[in-house]
Amino acid sequence: MIGVAVVGAGHWGPNLLHNFADGVRSRVCWVADLDPRRLEAVRARFPAVRLTTDAAQAIGDTAVDAVVIATPTATHHALARAALAAGKHVLIEKPLATSSALGAELVELAHAAGKVLLVGHVFLYNPAVRWVKQHLDAGRLGRIYYLSTERTNLGPVRTDVDAAWDLAAQDLAIFDHWLDATPLAVAATGGAWINPGVADAVFATVRYPADVLAHLHVSWLNPRKVRDITVVADHGMLTYDDMNVPEPIRIYDKQVTRVAEPPDLIHTFAAFRANIRDGDISIPKVPMGEPLRAECEHFLDCIEGSAVPLTGGEPALAVLRTLEALTRSMHDHGRETAVAR
Repeated sequence: MIGVAVVGAGHWGPNLLHNFADGVRSRVCWVADLDPRRLEAVRARFPAVRLTTDAAQAIGDTAVDAVVIATPTATHHALARAALAAGKHVLIEKPLATSSALGAELVELAHAAGKVLLVGHVFLYNPAVRWVKQHLDAGRLGRIYYLSTERTNLGPVRTDVDAAWDLAAQDLAIFDHWLDATPLAVAATGGAWINPGVADAVFATVRYPADVLAHLHVSWLNPRKVRDITVVADHGMLTYDDMNVPEPIRIYDKQVTRVAEPPDLIHTFAAFRANIRDGDISIPKVPMGEPLRAECEHFLDCIEGSAVPLTGGEPALAVLRTLEALTRSMHDHGRETAVAR
């Protein structure tokens, strides 16, 4: 079995711990956290797991093959660097690091060491997101015009990163995956009301190749929990509502037909509607699944050599570059800012 050390037992760490502690393909050797109270909570559920407040102790154990990092973003680089230097595979929560320079260093270290570096962009393991990817790749919607996403909730409010780095990172990873492309430029504005300098809500327009636009609205200061994406294309439209578990996807047979010579004057609303196709709405059956479980299993597959990382270092690095451009745009009062290549 693959020996795992989980570093971070706060909000997300226990979920990762549960998935790797099944004793079938992997076992958790260590859990590290700076808070002794969190470690005691782990002890109550997993009495056989060794506990420490010193991550280096867990990382240095020869019984550990892989290190799973679920700590504040500011600590990601140092912990992942130490794990890779110790010859461990690494699964690290998003975002990969606090800058693309630090993220690039981790990617290079993993490559040089021949170790797996997987980043927790967990939505790419969602069956609905995968279904949409297959649908788009098959060309069933035709040419994509734009994508629009809303990811909001009331909390959790963070101080280590702003709402864009926390929430938009997921949607950017999804868009890059669906489009097989990375953004060219972004324009963004945000507001910081709870903690000075840390944006609680961000609105951004992202420009992709082939004249595809994406709009993002992310906030942890909102009365409703929303995880919704709309895709508009020339042959149809699609919505993905992650909160609607049994029926997350709807396909709309709707489109606007372009005419070579538009009429000089549209006299009636009915005449205007004649240029619009308003067809049926279909709800495909999407298999249920546990995205985090799929992510953890995929990490083990990659370690065993039977899979190539879906959310590896390179695509995570592309997300970091977009987030950096988004931050620069916010500081420049919403000016469109190029994404570094």
